[in-house]
Order: sequence, then structure tokens, then C-alpha cells
Amino acid sequence: MLGNFVYANPTKLFFGDEAQKNLAKALLPFGKKVLLTYGGGSIKRNGVYDDVISALKSAGKEVVELPGVMPNPTVEKL
Repeated sequence: MLGNFVYANPTKLFFGDEAQKNLAKALLPFGKKVLLTYGGGSIKRNGVYDDVISALKSAGKEVVELPGVMPNPTVEKL
């Protein structure tokens, strides 16, 4: 065991064709930087990337990207 700790991971999921439109409002209570992680690039081919980047920038967020993250990433990648 790693010792005493509390872990809380509240998650809010938005569903639907225009779910990304909720992103800017949902991120208002958080900091200025956003880490955007994604895998092999299908997010760019299917148009989701552009929608997400647009929503993040309209919310005044600074986007830091980490592309190429594989399923079950290695410690080195993390």
C-alpha cells in the first residue's frame, strides 16, 4: 500500500452530435492550461480535433498537446 490517501475522480460526460459545444462552459472553473492527449491522429481526420481546439480557445485556454499516446501507455510516455 502507498500509505493513507483520498482519491476522488468526479467525471462529467456529455453525449450527442454537438457535445463539444459544452466544453467551454464546463472548463470555466479550471485553470488556464489544458493538456490534450490523443492517439494516432483519427481525431484530426474525423474533425473532432478542430472542434475541440476551437472550443478550448474560445474559452481562453492554452492548449498543450501530447499526440501519439498508445493504449496502456508506458511510463516513459507518461
